Amino acid sequence: MSNLIKTGFLMAAMTGLFLVVGFLVGGQAGMLIAFLFAAGTNLFAYWNSDKMVLSMYGARQQDEKSAPELVRLVAQLANRAGLPMPKVYIVDNPQPNAFATGRNPEHAAVCVTTGLLQRVDSEELAGVLAHELSHVKNRDTLTMTLTATVAGAVSMLANFAFFFGGGERNRNPLGLIGMLIVTLLAPIAAMLVQMAVSRTREYEADRMGAEISGRPLWLASALQRIEASAQRIDNPAADANPATAHMFIINPLHGGMAGLFASHPSTEDRIARLKAMAQSMGQGPKPGPWS
Repeated sequence: MSNLIKTGFLMAAMTGLFLVVGFLVGGQAGMLIAFLFAAGTNLFAYWNSDKMVLSMYGARQQDEKSAPELVRLVAQLANRAGLPMPKVYIVDNPQPNAFATGRNPEHAAVCVTTGLLQRVDSEELAGVLAHELSHVKNRDTLTMTLTATVAGAVSMLANFAFFFGGGERNRNPLGLIGMLIVTLLAPIAAMLVQMAVSRTREYEADRMGAEISGRPLWLASALQRIEASAQRIDNPAADANPATAHMFIINPLHGGMAGLFASHPSTEDRIARLKAMAQSMGQGPKPGPWS
């Protein structure tokens, strides 16, 4: 419940930031326009975000003929989680990673990269898929999409203020200072809030994913393996679309903004929590990365 409250607070902060930016750009009229724009973009994201993200990464839908083991494993885990069967996709990408998308459990999709399928065993894959299904169950896919949409809108509004605000200072309540605040600080604040939402949801997805699979160390082992490979292998599609980085189980970006605005908790901390969870369940370490 504490994570849910924290997420709600951060979502409210993101929306409030957008309204403040609108007010600084154009006063009360600007705030009203910002509110209407935020409502419109969120409505569009609600209905179309899953199609946009899957198309962005060139994801291919799978069935029991094209990927029988993967589809059956997703079906088993979805049944354990009490979820409808999501659509299953594969992305041709050597970096091991995965994400989930969709506005609700009835319209969800789980996507894995070819690199993930090549580098993890069946138990580790189950841990990853259970993590993604927990995002679906908690409706994180919608929450994180909306925060990404609003964060993008804040940046767009800030760019508008930078290029067109000079002639509108009479309508900007703080004049030049207000425009500078909007241009320089608002996008950074929006990104920080977006990343905070993502980190909060990742911890919860790890916990619930471990409960769905029944084996916390499956996910812990997978996270260790994915992290090691993701640091060496580029993900050009994610680099071209950094606003989607928070959707992946491990941050797909390298350097630059990836280190400054971390979209995920430290993998070491996540693994430690999962190992502690396994110990509390009386489960010992599995062979492999733990030996």
